[in-house]
Amino acid sequence: MGHMSGPYVIRGSVSLPEAELMWRFSRSSGPGGQHVNTSDTQVELRFDLAATEALPQVWQERALERLADRLVGGVVSVRASEHRSQWRNRETAAVRLASLLAEATAPPPKPRRQTRIPRGINERRLRQKKRRGETKRGRTGRDW
Repeated sequence: MGHMSGPYVIRGSVSLPEAELMWRFSRSSGPGGQHVNTSDTQVELRFDLAATEALPQVWQERALERLADRLVGGVVSVRASEHRSQWRNRETAAVRLASLLAEATAPPPKPRRQTRIPRGINERRLRQKKRRGETKRGRTGRDW
């Protein structure tokens, strides 16, 4: 793992638009020893979902809809502060944003097609239920 590992792929040929990512660095409350109060290791990554041109139209609409409660003025933001080094937090934040967008832009699941249950199977189930009921009824030993 060298420096920033290339474009962060969301899905297929679409990746996070490097140019549209807004980075903010601040002091993190995470690990870091004596160095911690002077280094800006917490990373906040913001991405303007409403204004982006980088995503396919459909994806953009889907994402805006699904992330509605996370957006502030059309902007989605992720934070990372678990690592001591800023660039690792940047990595983490970028990966997080990519997977968040991947999830938010995924096509909706196919509707479930109902399948008919063969009659034999249904009848077998009912027979077993009946038998089980008999067994249980036989357990309430009243007439000892």
